[in-house]
Amino acid sequence: MNRTVISGFDPQFNAITGLNGSGKSNILDAIQFLLGSTSKEMLRLKAGLTELIYKEGFAGIEKASVTIKFRCIDKNMRPTGYEGCEELVVTRQITKDKVTKFFINGTSSNLSKVRNLFRSVQLNIENPHFLVKQGQITKIIHLKPLELLGMIE
Repeated sequence: MNRTVISGFDPQFNAITGLNGSGKSNILDAIQFLLGSTSKEMLRLKAGLTELIYKEGFAGIEKASVTIKFRCIDKNMRPTGYEGCEELVVTRQITKDKVTKFFINGTSSNLSKVRNLFRSVQLNIENPHFLVKQGQITKIIHLKPLELLGMIE
């Protein structure tokens, strides 16, 4: 996979593009899982988080995890409590026994601390519009002006 950089484009805007079936939705699901989502609907699950584990653990795989590494180049934008870190590594893991674990830079953490970390850099993961998933674009395009304003606010 090659990264494409478009010069002059807003550096705060991110998009995932690709052909149908290339895994775009899986990437967004992984990000939502990492950020602490437990919603079965948002993660496209039927029963629960253990569905994320390959064959739900019956094939010898006992956990699923997502890790994202954030580069913190701008010292003024670093999360509260991590001002000295040039890099943040956040991991979430679910075991077949339904135990969820979070790690920040390899140190065991909890959902509250992970959410506070993201809130400190103005990322409100509880906002239903912080990720725009497949199928939502058309819905957003057809919103009435007041509905659109409400979504943006």
